[in-house]
Amino acid sequence: MSLALGVAALLVVLVVPLPVMLLDAALAISITVSVLVLMVALFLRRPLDFTSFPTLLLLTTLLRLALNVATTRIILTHGAEGPEAAGHVVSAFGGFLMGGDVVVGLIVFAILLVVNFMVITKGSGRIAEVAARFSLDALPGKQMAIDADLSAGLINETEARNRRKELEEETGFYGAMDGAAKFVRGDAIAGLIITFINLIGGMAIGVARHGLSVGEAAQTFSMLTVGDGLVSQIPALLVSVAAGIVVTKGSTEGTADEVMLGQLGAGPKPLAIAAGAAGVMALLPGMPMLPFLAVAGAAGTAAWATHRRAAAPPPEAQAPAITDPPIAETLRIDLLRLELGYGLLSLAAGEAPRLTEQIKGLRRTIAQDMGFVLPSVRIQDNLALPADTYAIRVKEIEAGRGQLRPPLLLAIDPSGNVPNLPGERCQEPTFGLPAIWIEETRREEALARSCTVVDAAGVVATHLTELVRENMAELLSFAETHKLIDELPAEHRKLVADLVPSQIGMGGIQRVLQALLAERVSIRDLPTVLEGIQEACAAGARTVPGILAIVRARLARQLSDAARGPHGYVPMITLSADWEVAFTEALIGPPEERQLAMAPSRLSDFMETLRSAFDAATAAGEQPALICSAPIRPHVRAIVERFRPSTMVLAHTEIHPRARIRTIGSV
Repeated sequence: MSLALGVAALLVVLVVPLPVMLLDAALAISITVSVLVLMVALFLRRPLDFTSFPTLLLLTTLLRLALNVATTRIILTHGAEGPEAAGHVVSAFGGFLMGGDVVVGLIVFAILLVVNFMVITKGSGRIAEVAARFSLDALPGKQMAIDADLSAGLINETEARNRRKELEEETGFYGAMDGAAKFVRGDAIAGLIITFINLIGGMAIGVARHGLSVGEAAQTFSMLTVGDGLVSQIPALLVSVAAGIVVTKGSTEGTADEVMLGQLGAGPKPLAIAAGAAGVMALLPGMPMLPFLAVAGAAGTAAWATHRRAAAPPPEAQAPAITDPPIAETLRIDLLRLELGYGLLSLAAGEAPRLTEQIKGLRRTIAQDMGFVLPSVRIQDNLALPADTYAIRVKEIEAGRGQLRPPLLLAIDPSGNVPNLPGERCQEPTFGLPAIWIEETRREEALARSCTVVDAAGVVATHLTELVRENMAELLSFAETHKLIDELPAEHRKLVADLVPSQIGMGGIQRVLQALLAERVSIRDLPTVLEGIQEACAAGARTVPGILAIVRARLARQLSDAARGPHGYVPMITLSADWEVAFTEALIGPPEERQLAMAPSRLSDFMETLRSAFDAATAAGEQPALICSAPIRPHVRAIVERFRPSTMVLAHTEIHPRARIRTIGSV
């Protein structure tokens, strides 16, 4: 409440006469606060460390104006009583500056007023205006840079949020400083007007009301007026200097003394030239020799010391003791690592590294499509690899490799045939399709033949994308699961609190999410997944397959949309009643942990029949989903995954009631 009471007191001073003793105390506070503000500005390391400065500037201006009104009231009512009528502070300032001469006092006061109004305040206001304009113009670019760093994994969400907050504070600070500079300018104008009123009005009152002579009135009221002006203008000048220091600091790190001494004394040449100039000035006729020689000596000594410091060899660094790296470092593994032969390092280096940009795009796409933030991909060279070979490792285990021929382009015929183009024949590393490396000049010809043309970086990015989609379940760690739960919006926190740990642990949620990702089901709608887990736990399901069945039923709309073909319907291949019965009868074990025990010959027949049905559908231009009953769906999926991992296997309960469906075959 102290600040509120203080502001209210300032407003009271504007209308209520102030005793002389309180006026002296208030003037002392005004001077002290202005010195404090100046010292804080001098020792700032960056402008944003003093974000309260615009508000403080307004309050100090209000304090000075309130005190001006109070002293004006006392000067005009009691000024004829003598120089001590307005208090000891005003009298002391007036007597010290004037030195007994009214004209000299008024001239010095006018000079101080002009310096504050025309030089410092005007310059500070202009700098604040330009800084505010540049800060607003640069705001979109800085925000995009933060989003790019976040998408690339260079910073986490917390750091990105802090950077955005700091950016908002910077923009708001410079905007506020642009307006606050007008306070100081208005304060200077008000001081000039108040001084004129005190001088003319006081002399008129002294002559007309108190019977003073013109000389006596001029002597008394000019001393009080100048003293009052100085008491207000010196703090205003100090605050104006502080404002100028803050807005001129810009993005320079460090206090003002560190920055200036570090830059002025950075090299010996400027100091030596300054010493020589001072020495020449000392030798000119009529110039006082001693001051210039003293300055020349000081500058020369500083130049010599700077030169010695720059020329001295650096101290020999003590050789660090050779120690073995901690065992914990050797235990760490990279979740995703891309190793390049030395001939492919240019893909990840240079001014425009295509490979790193495509990996950034991959991480953004995976996050949008699957609701899973991909771990950072470490790129490093591997001299053990052939020069034109790359290898992709998932948890330190090689998941795929391929060969590249930069700067050649890879041409692929979507029909699966070898493109009829001159070039080096090869096999596309991601899907094993026949392809040809061609020159850049044949790009248009390859596109005209309906071929897909990809550069070397695009080949690596495509291969990495496919491997990531195959191994997403392994990449979702316990820590990442915890992070996904923690970053849920506030309105879903109650659901998490009711679910964890009373009904299921974080590890159980991780296994359910991994099971969804293993079948390439997006977990971006995490609240719906958690609602399904809560429903399954309430129904008594305790195993991952039991919980997963209810969660997938909750995601029926999403699953149906993912299975929808280009014609707007879900193409389906259904499982016949015979196979439904065969699978149901082959299930053994307790209800929660049933296993499939089917004869190998029957499994072979099923796989052959299923392969024929899907080949026929693919030839007809369809990408169907396999539909079966819910109890056998996990077991059928485990079989289909062996030879068609991208094929969706859906239960009848996972088809949304409003989804358009079309049966194109049966097994």
